[in-house]
Amino acid sequence: MKVILFGATGMIGHGVLNECLRDDRVEQVLAVGRSSVGIENPKLRELVQPDPTDLSAIAGELPEFDACFFCLGVSSVGMKEEDYRRIAYDLTLKVGHMLAAANPKLTFVYVSGQGTDSSEKGRSMWARVKGKTENDLLALPFQAYMFRPGFVQPMDGVVSKTPLYRAAYALTGPLIPLLKRLAPNAFNDTREIGRAMITTAASGADSHILTPRQISVRAAQ
Repeated sequence: MKVILFGATGMIGHGVLNECLRDDRVEQVLAVGRSSVGIENPKLRELVQPDPTDLSAIAGELPEFDACFFCLGVSSVGMKEEDYRRIAYDLTLKVGHMLAAANPKLTFVYVSGQGTDSSEKGRSMWARVKGKTENDLLALPFQAYMFRPGFVQPMDGVVSKTPLYRAAYALTGPLIPLLKRLAPNAFNDTREIGRAMITTAASGADSHILTPRQISVRAAQ
C-alpha cells in the first residue's frame, strides 16, 4: 500500500514511520511536514513545507494513496481552546476533506487519545476538541478509524518533542514493565501503534474507534 503520513517528526509519528519502513505491506511512504525526518530509505519520500496542509504539489497523486496516518498534533498544556482547536481540529479536517474528495476509498487513521469526549460537551478542553475532530472525520466519505492510545511508550530511540512528556518518560520508564502488568489495557508503545495502523489500513477493523487494548490486538495480527 501507499501511505501518506503526517507528523512523522513527532514521537508517535516517528514510531509509525519506522514500522511503515519495516513492513512489506507498505510500498511507499510520503511524509508531509514542516521539517525533514532525517532518514534515508528507498520507500520514503518527503514533502517539507511551512504549511503541511498545502497538498497542491501532489494534488494529482492523491487518488493513488491507499491510507493516511495522521499523527500530527500538539500538547494542549498552556494553550487557549481557540489556539488548540486551530491545530487539532481545523488543520486535521482541512486535510481530511482534501483526501476524501480525492479518494473516497482511502483509509484515514487519526491518533486521538484515551479520554476523548465523543459528546463534545465535557469539561476537558482537549477531550472536547478531539471528540469533535473524531466525529467530523467519521462523517467524511472515506474509511476513518480513530486510535485512542493510552500511555504511549516510545521505542527504538524515538523521543517526545514535548519537554514535559520527556521528563515523564524518564521518571516512569523503569516502572513501565510493572505498570503494564498492573494495567495492561492502559498502555501502548510506538511499535504497536504503527503495526496496528498498517493492519487496519490493510484489512479494516471491527470498530471505528480503537481503545488501547484493541490497538494492541490489531498490532499482533
